[in-house]
Amino acid sequence: MDKSSINIGILGWGTVGTGVSKILVNQNALISKNSGVQLSLKKVVKRTLPASRHGIKLPDDFLTTDPADVVDNPEIDIVVELIGGIADAQSLIKRAIRNGKHVVTANKALLAEYGGELFQLAQKHQVSLNFEASTAGGIPIIKTLQESFTANQIQSIYGIVNGTCNYMLTEMHESDVDFANVLADAQEKGYAEADPTLDVEGIDAAQKLSLLIALAYGVNIPVDQFHVEGITDISQQEIQYSRELGYVIKLLAIAKLTDDNRVEARVHPTLLPDRSLLANVNGAYNAVCVIGSAVGPTLFYGQGAGEMPTASAVVADIIDAAKSIQLGISSHISHAWLDNAHSEIAVCPIDDIETRYYLRFVVIDKPGVLASICSILGNYDISIASVVQKEPHDTETVSLMLLTHHAREKNMKDALEKILKLEVVKGGAKLIRIEEEVAF
Repeated sequence: MDKSSINIGILGWGTVGTGVSKILVNQNALISKNSGVQLSLKKVVKRTLPASRHGIKLPDDFLTTDPADVVDNPEIDIVVELIGGIADAQSLIKRAIRNGKHVVTANKALLAEYGGELFQLAQKHQVSLNFEASTAGGIPIIKTLQESFTANQIQSIYGIVNGTCNYMLTEMHESDVDFANVLADAQEKGYAEADPTLDVEGIDAAQKLSLLIALAYGVNIPVDQFHVEGITDISQQEIQYSRELGYVIKLLAIAKLTDDNRVEARVHPTLLPDRSLLANVNGAYNAVCVIGSAVGPTLFYGQGAGEMPTASAVVADIIDAAKSIQLGISSHISHAWLDNAHSEIAVCPIDDIETRYYLRFVVIDKPGVLASICSILGNYDISIASVVQKEPHDTETVSLMLLTHHAREKNMKDALEKILKLEVVKGGAKLIRIEEEVAF
């Protein structure tokens, strides 16, 4: 189709929607020069109608409160969904696709749950469904996995993909503040929502990992099949002790292809060597390490959220969709979600993974305690790499930290169950997995 100008409609004029409109209006000439496509913003759907936001003012007739003015409008070529949530977004995207419109979305939660259905519908109607901004904000990791790594078997992915948690853990490391205080600080600065559950419990990171796994391994793994731990149990003690041992705690989204053709899919706090590049990704920044069979280790770093970084990714998708329209083709419809039924890759349960572990116990300060714990670990084929005993907490107890060599998760769980029954162990145990093999 030879179309001189591609018309854009945006659903949602919040933070990211505002950024997208700024780029489309203020950088229109640059986009046309660099991409060869002419984009024209026509409609923006928002809840209320003031036509101005900081840095931009749209004509009154651009604003509407009715989504039909975008998804059912025959003049709109590309629909940009930025309202978030699942039910309304799913319904509007389906409507737009059935109307023959290309769609751009940043909705990771929707794609993690209903990606297969939406991509199949897009394929049926021969339109594209682009989603670069759904994962890691301004970092072009989606397109890289789709295109640049197609000659590679992806061996592993390690991602710091939640800026809220990374900001909080950075502050806990650098400012010696506890979880409750750093959460309040993150909320005050706008890094954390009033209800931070999706972020601090690891759910947001798991949804993003689901998309990366689908692209890397051709298998759609629902988030409820992941092992997901957040950062709510990370105390200042663990922060300090890990630092003394030469590690930094990060919330990592991890995918690994095992030797028996299964995929590990897990999100949890992880100890990384403090010399590694990933350990030094601080603040609200994101980073994704991808290790490919041919390319080897690669690292992608940048702002994972925010108005303009995320808007940049959205506009890149709009340009891709616009080029597809001009060429009369559909792009980004041959995804793992379409071929998932043919995938031979299964999920590796968390019980089957093998990694190193950090353990901390509060124990009675008396002879024979370490021997009792090590004996149980040895019975489950868990070898100790190092032991550190801290100064007494009180007149009776001390903190005992152990770093293990590689061990099977199921063995570790079974051993801990027995250790915690020892009379000399007071309270629970702290367990954090260690990733030494991260290339950076």
